Amino acid sequence: MDYDKEMKLERAKKQVAELKGFYVHLVVYLAVNVFVTVAKILGNLGNGESFLEAFWDFGTLAVWLFWGIGLLFHGLKVFSYNPFFNKEWEERQIRKYMEKEKREAEKYK
Repeated sequence: MDYDKEMKLERAKKQVAELKGFYVHLVVYLAVNVFVTVAKILGNLGNGESFLEAFWDFGTLAVWLFWGIGLLFHGLKVFSYNPFFNKEWEERQIRKYMEKEKREAEKYK
């Protein structure tokens, strides 16, 4: 197997491992949060709150929210979505610096 094919295989294996890691993270996120939510709601119901009061309690939703933000960023990384520093941005920056270098080189000719 030549070097190029080996590099492609390694990159593909790395991408699959990152994707698998994201899906494991997602399953753990769902399982833990369902358990925490049910436990929190049942605890709040035991304290005399209505179901809606127990459900909309910040403590019930906080774990979903904050862990969800982390999960969102994990997904963005795994699926290579970066709205700020994407390929087009990189190419524009490269062209900009190449043009700057060219202008500076022409100054000294």
